[in-house]
Amino acid sequence: MTISIDPASLAHLQSWQGRSETTLDTMTAAPVHALSATLDREDAAPVPGTEIPPLWHWLYFLPHARQSEIGPDGHPRRGGFLPPVPLPRRMWAGGRLRWDVQGDGGNPLRVGQEVQRSSTIQSVRHKAGRSGELLFVQVEHQFSNANGLALTEEHDIVYRPLAQPGDPAPIPQQPPLHGQATWSRTIVPDDVLLFRYSALTFNGHRIHYDRRYVTQVEGYPGLIVHGPLIATLLVDLLRRSLPGARLAAFDFKAVRPTFDLHPFSVHGRPREDGKTVALWAQDHEGFLTMQATALLA
Repeated sequence: MTISIDPASLAHLQSWQGRSETTLDTMTAAPVHALSATLDREDAAPVPGTEIPPLWHWLYFLPHARQSEIGPDGHPRRGGFLPPVPLPRRMWAGGRLRWDVQGDGGNPLRVGQEVQRSSTIQSVRHKAGRSGELLFVQVEHQFSNANGLALTEEHDIVYRPLAQPGDPAPIPQQPPLHGQATWSRTIVPDDVLLFRYSALTFNGHRIHYDRRYVTQVEGYPGLIVHGPLIATLLVDLLRRSLPGARLAAFDFKAVRPTFDLHPFSVHGRPREDGKTVALWAQDHEGFLTMQATALLA
């Protein structure tokens, strides 16, 4: 069934622009310890005051929808804070993050802190793509602790229709810095890695663990590696390569889905300015799957 977003439907969805919500969470130690193990790191056990690594704030402020409120794709049913977009495929398309790095050490989020997240829907945009209609929702999150604003994040969500026979395949891209990486690491996205990250982020989206659903309903060839996990692995590569480096900003964009069928790789190359790092992920065929830029404090 083809779903079309007509002007009246779009106007209704765009009425969500400007909506805000504020939530609180406590930065507990257990998720940090668990993600460290999932990423195969040898970090010391976190204690109160341990700094939350970049992007690991995604372990908190998780949606806790009741089981009766879960939709057929494993996500909470549409509506509520986010608009009820009728297009069935929902993906994390990218984002832009800015940390407070002013003063001595800035204002990082730390284990033990109570943190407030203020979220606002910035925009709801519609466009027609090569494979049908697309709807983009941009959400801004501001994270504050007792010392003030610590992190601002712009989160891009894209909704799209189910795959149809004869849909044009996305045109693959070579990484702009292909063959010029200073750092590289190969990742094996097995079922256990995807399950553990889904569990840590309380993400019930079936595209990450239900092979029958993802292949027969959504039309993908295999389980999809979480976009946030790939972004986290890119920053993890930087942290392994430049221990002690502090991020001031991180921008990333998902370019092409990554599946669990083959290993993929993450790469990085510092720029000549000594502050900017180009980061990217590519699949087993060498095609670009995620592109990112990190700015060091």
